[in-house]
Amino acid sequence: MIATLGAQFLSAFGDNALLFAALALVRKESYPAWSGPLLQAFFVGAYILLAPFVGVFADKRPKGCVMLYANIVKFVGALGMCLHVNPFLCYALVGAGAAANSPAKYGILGELATPPLLVKANSLLEASTIAAILLGAIAGGMLTDWSIEGALMAIAGCYAASALSAIFIPRIKRAVATINYSIASSVKSFALQTRSLLKSPNARLAVIGTALFWGAGAALRFLVIAWVPVALKVTNNRLPGFLTGMVAAGIVVGAALAARFVQLKHVHRALPAGILIGVGVCLLSFATTQPLAFTVMAFVGICSGFFVVPLDALLQREGENGVGAGAAIAIQNLFENLSMLALVSGYTAAVFLSVPVNDIAIGVGIFIALSMSILTLTHRKSAGTAR
Repeated sequence: MIATLGAQFLSAFGDNALLFAALALVRKESYPAWSGPLLQAFFVGAYILLAPFVGVFADKRPKGCVMLYANIVKFVGALGMCLHVNPFLCYALVGAGAAANSPAKYGILGELATPPLLVKANSLLEASTIAAILLGAIAGGMLTDWSIEGALMAIAGCYAASALSAIFIPRIKRAVATINYSIASSVKSFALQTRSLLKSPNARLAVIGTALFWGAGAALRFLVIAWVPVALKVTNNRLPGFLTGMVAAGIVVGAALAARFVQLKHVHRALPAGILIGVGVCLLSFATTQPLAFTVMAFVGICSGFFVVPLDALLQREGENGVGAGAAIAIQNLFENLSMLALVSGYTAAVFLSVPVNDIAIGVGIFIALSMSILTLTHRKSAGTAR
């Protein structure tokens, strides 16, 4: 577990620092303003294209090996940016590594922890991930203000260290000798697994809930970067990094609260926090001072951690009992990244149309609150029907 947490921390640290460095790089190379969110589209596009394959790969290989290979791919992508290869293609390569890493890092928890401890194991992994987001966002902003090339080299070093840590993860399951990599059969199998998984009301709740959460989170990251110069009159990369880090710190607190107060049989307790995420994003448009902005972002983070951790644990349980943990996480990744692509595309279109950033914030917040409200009411109706 220690090796898994170390590998995940370093990998997530690099991912979140890389966003700031990559955005600074495309600005330095005089790409248009709306091309920044396009980086995210290349990243999530890799997730979507690889979704039918990474789940079965994670289930049929030792998951520590999969995490090792994934971080080597990320290292190559970051190194490519250092060498001035096209930043969009390099970011897509990092996305491919992240797509392979995700089902392995979550799927291995079911092998390392017994079912009663699965929520706590998820809390540890989420806390490690969010601590990496916290420190990675801050370090990414500060390093980028110092030197874009230096930041990219440091990030490549993080991916290399993550790969080294993955070597020490126990090979719990023996590798399967043969894997069918036929595109047609893999896509067909993935479609059948998706249909099978989504027949379960609990699995549908987890997949849709986490997809909405991460889609909104992707749009919020770009929103904060654009909002800070307008609302707070600060033009450096550090303050957006600190605000992103404050969300991450809040998620750590929310994850701890979820581990303490939410068990899988009472997962409905986490759903109102999703509605409050939208309320918090709406409040961001009214923040005019740094202390108030930090308070709002901390509130959004606490609600986020309390909401998403139980849903991740619920999906892993449903996956283990059905299509396999790796396949379930790959399906989750597909929906999450389709949501991210849709919401980031909507944000990009709003920027292209010159919509004021505060209006975008209110729109994103209302969308989150309404979506989470519908999800909560639908789940309650399904639970009542089941009873």
